[in-house]
Amino acid sequence: MIQRNRNPATAERRLATFHNKVGHRKELIEHPHCLVCGNVELLHNTSLYCGRSIKQPGQARWKANILNLTQHLELFKLSCKKLIEALPLDEIDGNFVRTVKNCILSRSNPTPLSGSLRLAAVSKDVIEGILDLDVAVTRSEDFLLYASGAKLLPGSVPLAHRYGGHQFGYWAGQLGDGRAHLLGQYLNRNGETWELQLKGSGKTPYSRFGDGRAVIRSSVREFLCSEAMHFLGVPTSRAASLIVSEEPVLRDQFYNGNVKTERGAVVLRLAKSWFRFGSLEILAENGEIDLLKKLLNFVIGEHFSWIHSDDPDKYLVFFSTVVTETAQLIAQWISVGFAHGVCNTDNFSLLSVTIDYGPFGFMDSYDPNFVPNSSDDEGRYRIGAQAEVGLFNLEKLLVALSPVLTQGQKKQATIILKGYLDIYQMRLQQLFKDKLGFLGDEEEEEDDHLIVLLLKMMEDTRSDFTMTFRQLSEVSTNQLRSRNFTQMWALEDLSSHKLFSDWLIVYLQRLSRPQSESDLHRQQRMKRVNPRYVLRNWMAESAIRRAEESDFSEVELLHHILSSPFVTQDSAEVAGYAARPPLWADRLKVSCSS
Repeated sequence: MIQRNRNPATAERRLATFHNKVGHRKELIEHPHCLVCGNVELLHNTSLYCGRSIKQPGQARWKANILNLTQHLELFKLSCKKLIEALPLDEIDGNFVRTVKNCILSRSNPTPLSGSLRLAAVSKDVIEGILDLDVAVTRSEDFLLYASGAKLLPGSVPLAHRYGGHQFGYWAGQLGDGRAHLLGQYLNRNGETWELQLKGSGKTPYSRFGDGRAVIRSSVREFLCSEAMHFLGVPTSRAASLIVSEEPVLRDQFYNGNVKTERGAVVLRLAKSWFRFGSLEILAENGEIDLLKKLLNFVIGEHFSWIHSDDPDKYLVFFSTVVTETAQLIAQWISVGFAHGVCNTDNFSLLSVTIDYGPFGFMDSYDPNFVPNSSDDEGRYRIGAQAEVGLFNLEKLLVALSPVLTQGQKKQATIILKGYLDIYQMRLQQLFKDKLGFLGDEEEEEDDHLIVLLLKMMEDTRSDFTMTFRQLSEVSTNQLRSRNFTQMWALEDLSSHKLFSDWLIVYLQRLSRPQSESDLHRQQRMKRVNPRYVLRNWMAESAIRRAEESDFSEVELLHHILSSPFVTQDSAEVAGYAARPPLWADRLKVSCSS
């Protein structure tokens, strides 16, 4: 049986055992099945971890273009020209806090971290696959300076973005990039434009009462979860690197008066765009309608190219697209047990990708009332309410768009918004049908019943969300019939429910249709959509505790494992990442303090 009670010390011993056990053994890990395009690739890239050679996930394009990777950072160039020419800048320069009007962006230089710098983590997939850089450049002193804000990349004109937002249901006024600096845009060899941003790089005009810094604790979480979500197939911003310093940063983590000194850190993160619902809200709220149109036209032109610039309904089509894609994104969150934690309008991307990782959490036991954020006293952003919160945010987006819509378009937009929950439910149903291995569309009513009853049983028995679905993927139909759940702790928990036997009979009947599919093929299909590993809070906390002592080995281990979350990995099993969560995991708290 798997141990039920573990503590950080035990996890640490397991990691040490893992390092000694594997030595220099090589592994070949298959790239996870892409939930978007369905593609499966073999890995071609080798990197070093803890002194051993490991095959890492990668993109096939790397193999063809490996000789074209940029070897020197001075040859890597950004551009801010398009942003600066299209969008008005703040007429006042300087990082001092102020109310900003009549602009989208403010010039703002990063403030270098004090003390020595150290590269704590790097994503080879981002560095080579998106930025066209040889990962070897990350070992240079220049990279430390560029990726922490101490030195500017060629072509960079650092900018901070002005936006507002509804926070916990109330208009919060001017917010903006309070500790983030947009370095510029990079056009890569695949024709993709990415915006590079530093988080934790110092004060801006939008810092309000903050110090412009981020600490190791929150930065480790942001780095790991951005990358983990990508490999789960969920649209997300990306993280290129994590750099830590010796700069002292004061934080009251749980807002209880217990101020502690932590260390500053900076994440270099990327997105196709950092514009969010609040980017439009601040302009509409302040009556800056010409700027609202200008920003909308820019976003549509850059990221919604199928919408014609001379289409009189372009803003309506834009809104309809955001409604659909937001519904689908939140359905994907639910399908992997992810709760964002702070679903304010300033944290919702106009491109419908997951951004701004703060007090997020992946569910352990299935609980629709799971609240990852200890600052959310009322449970507004509990996992089961995320769809409704998405609707609230879209309502506020429609209010922001109203000044540029005709009366007829406003009525149409209201009708579009009424379809949001149907889009969400349809997408969610399909995701859960895939998770349960169902084929065909003719069994819709029965499938709904099976899904709902399974979730109810999981809630009643506190069955683990991730591992219940994963073990249903791994178990054979013969094992299900005989209820042989040896070493399948999540299914053991689930099978204790009084309705499990009845549910199982109907489930097995459903899996038998169509009869042409083998059980092995069914298992393979299900394992491609049901991860074995997600970034549980206890795993992140274990890595953070080590990182705060300047030991980044578990950050590296988690990054490696979560890059192939659908593939069983010896290193993850040794570390206990698919085992029953330790008892101390229930006592963990995560807050907005970062």
